[in-house]
Amino acid sequence: MQESLVVRRETHISAPPAAVFALLTDPEKILRWMGTEAQLDPQPGGLYLVNVTGARFARGSFREVVPVHRLAYSFGWDGSEVVPPGSSLVEIDLIEKPDGTLARLTHTGLPTTEQCAGHAQGWAHYFDRLAEVAAGQDPGPDPWHGRTD
Repeated sequence: MQESLVVRRETHISAPPAAVFALLTDPEKILRWMGTEAQLDPQPGGLYLVNVTGARFARGSFREVVPVHRLAYSFGWDGSEVVPPGSSLVEIDLIEKPDGTLARLTHTGLPTTEQCAGHAQGWAHYFDRLAEVAAGQDPGPDPWHGRTD
């Protein structure tokens, strides 16, 4: 695996790991910060399906679920030949800190530096929104609603 084709993101979240975990795995709660509809079955082999922008579905399956500490799921986009459903891997570790949670994301299996850059931008956008919701704030309407890229 080329290190240049890995997306990494660390975000401090002012909430305990259990609250962050719920926002990542509950199909109703995830919609507070990302997406317009979701079907999530957070158990190994379970479906991960989120209509991220109202125009693009991310699809994969959960590989590893360690409640309140870790998630791993395959990831890709419906209709994409470049990053098809399940073709990459998202791993999220939630590390308890005295003032909240450190959310550490690693996204591997993306085919190009351009795809890595685009996904890094997307994760930054949505993890910022996740941090706001977890801290009890309203991030407002998603400005990326309707995007197809």
